[in-house]
Amino acid sequence: MKIQDFDYFLPNDLIAQFPPKQRTDSRMLYLDSRRDSFKDTLFRDLPQYLRKGDVVVLNDTRVIKARLEGVKETGGKIEVLVERVLDDHHVQAMIRASHAPKTGSRLLLENNISATVQEHADNFYILQLAHEQAVIELLEQYGRLPLPPYIEREATHLDEDRYQTVFAKAPGAVAAPTAGLHFDDAMLKNLQAMGVTTRYVTLHVGAGTFQPVRVENILDHQMHTEIYHIPAETIDAINDAKLAGGRVLAVGSTSLRALEACAHKHEGELIAGYGETNLFITPGFHFHIVDRLLTNFHLPRSTLLMMVSAFAGMENIRHAYQHAVAQRYRFFSYGDAMLIEKKT
Repeated sequence: MKIQDFDYFLPNDLIAQFPPKQRTDSRMLYLDSRRDSFKDTLFRDLPQYLRKGDVVVLNDTRVIKARLEGVKETGGKIEVLVERVLDDHHVQAMIRASHAPKTGSRLLLENNISATVQEHADNFYILQLAHEQAVIELLEQYGRLPLPPYIEREATHLDEDRYQTVFAKAPGAVAAPTAGLHFDDAMLKNLQAMGVTTRYVTLHVGAGTFQPVRVENILDHQMHTEIYHIPAETIDAINDAKLAGGRVLAVGSTSLRALEACAHKHEGELIAGYGETNLFITPGFHFHIVDRLLTNFHLPRSTLLMMVSAFAGMENIRHAYQHAVAQRYRFFSYGDAMLIEKKT
């Protein structure tokens, strides 16, 4: 498969720059891959596509204020994007600078945080932060929310609320699990009242999710690594639903990635606990756990577009995206949703 197989034309004005007025105001394209058909609907209609005994799996990661500005000891300006918090005083980060800082050099971030470059490999640096406060506390106090590069504005107080899900709990992501942004508390309570079970996984979305695929043959692409956690109660709910004929709906590519990466590693079974994955899901992948996927619209030539193409079928996704562009759906993080039935 070639990278151009996953390209499509997207007018720039369809890239959502702001969230809708209310979380549940988005449109939703329902794609029934089993019947090769799709239908225009609304996100608030989601309960109509669920039934008692189904399980909805959400990613409870919380976006951290991962963007820091600073200077090198030589005086040159830098911008640091924390990719992963390693412990209370170490982070893995990407650094934007006119000249890459050298190993052993010192940085001053936000005029308050002294950092030392300990390692540099590929696009990432290991930084040691010399401060009495833990990294998470420092980021909350001094950092800025890292909006995706296609949102062409600075983050505001609005984003500090709306670029988090209402169920965000575990800090560590540098990008939101955006399919979860559509849910409000009323929707979650409605699903519970219907007898739909909601459970959680944690996958901290890394900056690598925005890295372009730079190879012609997609199988030559190296995926970034992400950490996930699947609680035992989530696995129990999924297993009970499967036995009773219920369906598993993953909210977002990150929830799907956590579940399928775990099952892929353990011969189709889910094992509770923490794991790390660089699984690259492309057409031909066998899905063990997830029956349905709620997701947003993804960038051309992206690994996420390849994932949904694997889930729904390449032709189904191609036709659905052409329709979404023609009908002027809103794209990407603050955009509209798709509900996809798995191709059988």
